[in-house]
Amino acid sequence: MEEKPFKLYGYRWVVLAVFMFINLTMQMLWITYAPITGVAAKFYGVDDLQIGLLAMTFMIAFIPLSIPVSWAIDTYGFRITVSIGAILMGIFGLLRGLVGENYTWVLLATIGVAIAQPFLLNAWTKVPAQWFSIEERATAVGLVILANLVGTALGMVLTPILIETMSIPFVQIIFGGLSALSALSFLIFAQEKPPTPPCPPGQEVRALMLDGLKHALKNKYFWIYLFVAFIGMGIFNGVTTWVENIIRPRGFSPANAGILGALMLAGGVIGAVVLPPISDKQHKRKRFIFVGFLCAIPGLIGLTYATTAWLLFVSAFAMGFFLIGTSPIGMQYAAEITFPTPEGTSNGLIQLFGQGAVVFVYIMEAMKSADGAFTPAMLLAVGLLGISLLLILKLKDPDWETIQTNS
Repeated sequence: MEEKPFKLYGYRWVVLAVFMFINLTMQMLWITYAPITGVAAKFYGVDDLQIGLLAMTFMIAFIPLSIPVSWAIDTYGFRITVSIGAILMGIFGLLRGLVGENYTWVLLATIGVAIAQPFLLNAWTKVPAQWFSIEERATAVGLVILANLVGTALGMVLTPILIETMSIPFVQIIFGGLSALSALSFLIFAQEKPPTPPCPPGQEVRALMLDGLKHALKNKYFWIYLFVAFIGMGIFNGVTTWVENIIRPRGFSPANAGILGALMLAGGVIGAVVLPPISDKQHKRKRFIFVGFLCAIPGLIGLTYATTAWLLFVSAFAMGFFLIGTSPIGMQYAAEITFPTPEGTSNGLIQLFGQGAVVFVYIMEAMKSADGAFTPAMLLAVGLLGISLLLILKLKDPDWETIQTNS
């Protein structure tokens, strides 16, 4: 039987673009209440923890859904499964605005959006694997993560600005409408795979999901990276969820919280654009992951103690650049060391561990001092980054020659 030639198609960028768009709007829906926690709590007549629950719902829903969704992605393909998530996001995103006067209904609609999230997040490495060459995949994953960061940054910045002239429910209608538009664009333009493979025979072949899952869980380096991801994503989710509460005791405003969050994510965006291509070119993963976690520590300390806006913002940018910017490298590292585990499976496990770090979000709130300061929790986060460095030292870079011939 004649082998199909491999070829890269320009349409891969269209598929990647619509996938990035739905991820962007999903993140806007996730983070929208974080920079206005105090204002939203007053509007709905609830406490800060109940507003935080609107963000934590996404992490909680992710835990039971991650493995089944990963199985669906690897079994039925990303177009069908991601479309399910896109439709749920569009419907419940709009509904959250329409029922936005009542906290209980907002929470229920948020649960609907949260159920949709794993269908998007667990396909981060699957889409690049279907359409891109192996040399481009970390870069493509980086662009998807970039879209997520841009979406989170937009939610952080726009929400405090918009509520100055609009009601919270109307702002949610705007965000919900945008999510519906992104869902429609994915349904129209996304295709499962190109006419011919994007890489030589063998590089696109993956094991069945259950076999791949067993293989991945026998890999000690994958287990180490899972714990690294658990810590990194736990810190990111915790800081993002409680961003206003963290800086409020030092006299900063919700607008400052929005700017802080946006700069942290802008740093992540730039890092995700700059670092993965260098990692691809050098065929190295471990050193970039290590440097990312190491250099994030000064930024986290700055977020903990800064009393001036400029130091707060510089710290946020630095933390984002290094901690978030190396995330796509870690995703690709996991996909490479667990071959032939399907990309959706390895990615789903990473996301599962990361979202499971919702426990850290609760711990941060529980550890706040009598005056509301999050300093004890932030220092715990610094210590956890130190532990991560020790774990990363135990990682081993994948064999690039083996990847090119067998992955």
